[in-house]
Amino acid sequence: MSASGGGKAILAALAANAGIAVAKFIGFAITGSSSMLAEGVHSVADTSNQGLLLLGRKRARRSADREHPFGYGRDRFFYAFVVALLIFTLGSVFALYEGIHKLSGSDELTSPIVAVVILVVAIALETYSFRTAVKESRELKGDQSWWGFIRNSVNPELPVVLLEDLGALVGLILALGGVGLSVLTGDVIWDAIGTICIGVLLGVIAIILIIETKSLLLGEGVSDRRAHAITDALVGGPVERVIHLRTQYIGPEELLVAAKIAVPASLSTADVARAIDDAEERLRSAMPEARIVYLEPDLDRTGSEAGLDDALDPTPS
Repeated sequence: MSASGGGKAILAALAANAGIAVAKFIGFAITGSSSMLAEGVHSVADTSNQGLLLLGRKRARRSADREHPFGYGRDRFFYAFVVALLIFTLGSVFALYEGIHKLSGSDELTSPIVAVVILVVAIALETYSFRTAVKESRELKGDQSWWGFIRNSVNPELPVVLLEDLGALVGLILALGGVGLSVLTGDVIWDAIGTICIGVLLGVIAIILIIETKSLLLGEGVSDRRAHAITDALVGGPVERVIHLRTQYIGPEELLVAAKIAVPASLSTADVARAIDDAEERLRSAMPEARIVYLEPDLDRTGSEAGLDDALDPTPS
């Protein structure tokens, strides 16, 4: 799966959330709706998040140096992790606090129609941002489900923007429902309940993103399907099979591949070197993201019947 893409989705979300945040705070100032305040803070958090994602993409492009010989690609994973934490702290925790605080209050909403109009416009803008993120993600998603894409993508920005925009849309609907029910029933408790629901929603999204981006930070390898593609590319000529294979994404578009390959004992040193060069060339041709490749030649002591599971066994032979 290609890891490129996402810039347009981030910019669309940044523009939409910045405008929506201003409108929501104006709506809160006029109506006193806690749902509007929670959604305003949510939009500020989202706007900051998109800025952090763009910063992460920029910093990840720095060249490798002596201190970081594999480069700075993981900066994108780090900033996505920070974004997940911000969604939880600025979005979820604040909304839960504000909603619970509102439950004990008795302030009536003023000019609720203003809140309704702002929320409807915000839904339209967030829908545009969400559609942009979906369009940018489709090519990378392939035949996976959307949940599978979020779980397996090594591009940290698109899953973040997708879940942020989805959370924003659902949150706006919850806010609209809270304000609407408060107007219909004359009881502001519905506005408070809507705010609490927004907090729970953002908490769930944040936890999902924290888990997934933490996995990328720790170092994820390729899927079984792509591991098969790597072994198929390496095997050929004097290379009889792959004895051991280790992979790790050191950035969304940078893959480290380390493999022990089986070659015949009769090969000369020059032939072994040539076999390694040819295998590396086949691999880079089949998988351009394999930027760093280490191949170790060895004799096949386990038999040619050993398969991919043996190659991926974490216990070296």
